[in-house]
Amino acid sequence: MENKNGLEFVKKVVENCPNDWLKLTTHRLDIYDESQAKTDFIAQFEKLVETNNFSTEALNNLPTAFDYIRLGHPLSCILEWSIANANDMLSENVISFSSSTMPVQAILRKNLLANKKTIIAYRNELPSVFNTKVLKSVYGYSFELEKVENYNSITDTGASVVYVAEEGELAGFDFGQIKNSGKVDFLVNQYGDIGSVVLVFGGENEDFVSEIQHVRRRETIAMTPSNCLVALQELTGANCEKKDFSTAQNKASVRAAVKKITGTNTEAHVGSSGLSVQYAIMMGLVDDALQNCAGKDIKFIVPPNCYGGTNDQARRVAACNDKVEILDLPVDGDNDMVRSIDRVLDEVAKQDAIPYIIVEIPTNPRVEVPDLNELRSVLEKERKTANGSAAIDPVFILDQTFCPNVHFLGEGEILSSIRAISYVSGSKFPSGGKCTAGYCVANDKAASLMDKIGLHLELCDNEATALQYEFLAEQLPSMIERIAGAYKNTREFVNFIEETLPDAKINFVSEELAEQGFTPSVFSLDLPTKGTSPEEKEEYKRLLNHKLINLMITEIPNESKYCVSYGQLKGCYWTIPATSTQGTTKESDKDYIARVALAPDLDLEKHKQVFADFVGQMDNWKPSS
Repeated sequence: MENKNGLEFVKKVVENCPNDWLKLTTHRLDIYDESQAKTDFIAQFEKLVETNNFSTEALNNLPTAFDYIRLGHPLSCILEWSIANANDMLSENVISFSSSTMPVQAILRKNLLANKKTIIAYRNELPSVFNTKVLKSVYGYSFELEKVENYNSITDTGASVVYVAEEGELAGFDFGQIKNSGKVDFLVNQYGDIGSVVLVFGGENEDFVSEIQHVRRRETIAMTPSNCLVALQELTGANCEKKDFSTAQNKASVRAAVKKITGTNTEAHVGSSGLSVQYAIMMGLVDDALQNCAGKDIKFIVPPNCYGGTNDQARRVAACNDKVEILDLPVDGDNDMVRSIDRVLDEVAKQDAIPYIIVEIPTNPRVEVPDLNELRSVLEKERKTANGSAAIDPVFILDQTFCPNVHFLGEGEILSSIRAISYVSGSKFPSGGKCTAGYCVANDKAASLMDKIGLHLELCDNEATALQYEFLAEQLPSMIERIAGAYKNTREFVNFIEETLPDAKINFVSEELAEQGFTPSVFSLDLPTKGTSPEEKEEYKRLLNHKLINLMITEIPNESKYCVSYGQLKGCYWTIPATSTQGTTKESDKDYIARVALAPDLDLEKHKQVFADFVGQMDNWKPSS
């Protein structure tokens, strides 16, 4: 296809962009096939190009490109396709980022593990947040910087060559000359405050594509939908009205709201996603440990069945540093979180290592809350090393996304006496599902760690975008009220299911825990099953899960969604953690149960009716029907 014709089509796509492409924070799982992430979307999109069909309806029917919008979405795919088409490249070799520095770090990470040399070439200046000293000393990356007159001046050394181009240095989106020069393996082109794009040149570098994608999946986010739209408008010459954000005012509003909500004194750090914040926490703690406890091993203690992004990211951090190790922390079902922490902390103490604990409270997906007084006692407990000296006290890192309203860290609260940090995924209740941004705070005892966390959030250029700050400033003030409304609906639905299907096993907080402030809007549902063997029973239950979800989203399409989200302003969200949020978790630790999340605004009576219909069909249902 001629590049000009391709851009003309994309211009029409921009003009007919479906609303959901700009508003969703997580995608529909009912039209998602992970094995064909992005490729199926692009294949179907190219069929529309061939038939010149740019109608909103046709675009809306394209298959889901990625399960999480922070990882990729229709507009990021189309931006990447457009740049690839203009430069005679495969679209998968073009990858957009919200961050200006993470594309470079993705290449450095791959070469660190492959023990390969990297040269980072640039003409005038690298991004202001690019911190050479920290990237080498904390992340362990090895590279040389080379300032050049232009890309043709790059020294040919046989190393991986990354050319970092400043905004305005190159002619928009036409990179054919750089690609054909043979001097550059990776071009990272920056587009001001909307993000960057990395282009992977040469067949010998194909194996970098999935690795760069995985960094985008776990440690940062794709260029956001709104910013992709700006880039596409610039690329195609479409009308572009740049919005003037009151960013300084929004930042102040968000930080004030987070202080009030959490009852803490520290200034919040706000990142582009929950995982962006978690990565800053992990790398900030590693940095602090290397500086203040040089030579000691670092142990991140993580539940093996918690959210897959947490698990995967932790192990990815450990893979890059010989001093870091991941220890499993069983917390759900027959395992008690407090006893598990006590046991693991004893082990770490004997090794005179540094313990960092990452947990979710309530747990995901079993929605369990430990005895908090016992938890505090175990975390406060003074421990000894093998030689009898005082062991290093732990830092407790709490993912409280399910219950961001609970005061864990404030003065006099349950975790105020130990070093603790909490963080929340902002795509849930904080933004009402309008953006992916997340935030973290520390209690007074851990306040000194926040500077390090902020340093790494900045180094990764993972701070929330201007629009994300605006969404948070808009939604945070009503969050507590929305949490209460969603909990009320969830409790009523749980009570209805218990009455209608008493053989089902439901994981949800007790009334007593709710009185203590634990009012999540998420519960897990283990349906009754049939079969003559454990395998048959498990298979029957999994198929029954899908039947229930399919019935709900078919009968209530405007409210019931097959999606991993919750904390939205409206509707009901269904997923199976084992096939979504636990995607990279070990198979033996996965939960093949249904996870259900309710919003404060939905037709609860209709949901009850459809569930009752489902129960009425169960006795006659067979897996093949």
